[in-house]
Amino acid sequence: MTGILDGRIAVITGASRGIGAAVARAFAREGAHVVLVARTVGALEELDDEIQAAGGSASLVPMDLTDYPAIDRLGSALHERYGKIDILVANGGMLGNLTPVHHYDPKLWEKVIATNLTANQRLVRSLDPLLRQSDAGRAIFVTADAAHGEKPFWGAYAVSKAALEAMVRSYAVENTKSNIKANLLNPGATRTTLRATAYPGEDQESVKPPEDLVPLFLELASPECRRNGDLVNA
Repeated sequence: MTGILDGRIAVITGASRGIGAAVARAFAREGAHVVLVARTVGALEELDDEIQAAGGSASLVPMDLTDYPAIDRLGSALHERYGKIDILVANGGMLGNLTPVHHYDPKLWEKVIATNLTANQRLVRSLDPLLRQSDAGRAIFVTADAAHGEKPFWGAYAVSKAALEAMVRSYAVENTKSNIKANLLNPGATRTTLRATAYPGEDQESVKPPEDLVPLFLELASPECRRNGDLVNA
C-alpha cells in the first residue's frame, strides 16, 4: 500500500473512535503504520480489523493517558522497535462537567487537566527524541473553540485547551531550527461523543463527520508541511 505517508510511523491518541479513528483509517490508507492509543480494547481491536482488511497495518496500545509511566514505556518500546516515529496526533481528551467554576469538583478538575494538558506534555517528553530521528517529524495537537473567548460553564476543559495551545506554541518555537513541525488543529463542531455529551439536544446529523477533517490532518502530517506553531481552524 502506498500513499503520501508511505512508510511513516504515526502515533494517534484517542484513536478508538471519532476523530482519532477517522485519522487512523486515513493515515493507514496513505501507507503509514499507525500506533493506536486508547483505553477501550474492544474498540481498538475493531479498528485494527478494519485497517488490516483495507490492507493497512496497526499496533494497539490500550492505555489511559494519565498513566504517565505507561507513556514513558511507550516511548521506550517505540524506540526499541522502530528507532523513531514520524507523526504524533495528540487527539485524546475528556470533557469533564459543564458547570460553574466555583462548583467544579476538585478531583474532576485535576483529571481533565491531567488528560488534556499534562498527558500531552508527557507525550512530548517521551516521544520528542523519536520525532527528532525522523527526516520530517510532525506533531498535531487537537484543540477546541472552548480555548478562545468567553465560554461559560466549560471550566476545566476550556482552561486545559487554552493551556495546551500555549504549550504547543512554545514547543513549536523551540523547534524552529529542527526537523519537527508542531501545530494545533481546531476541528470546530464535529460529530463526536464529546460533542454529543456537551450538546445532548443537538441533531448530530447537523454537524460534520470526523472524516471531513482528514485532509487537514494529512496536510499537517505530510513531510512537505512547512507550517509550525499554527492554529488551523476547520
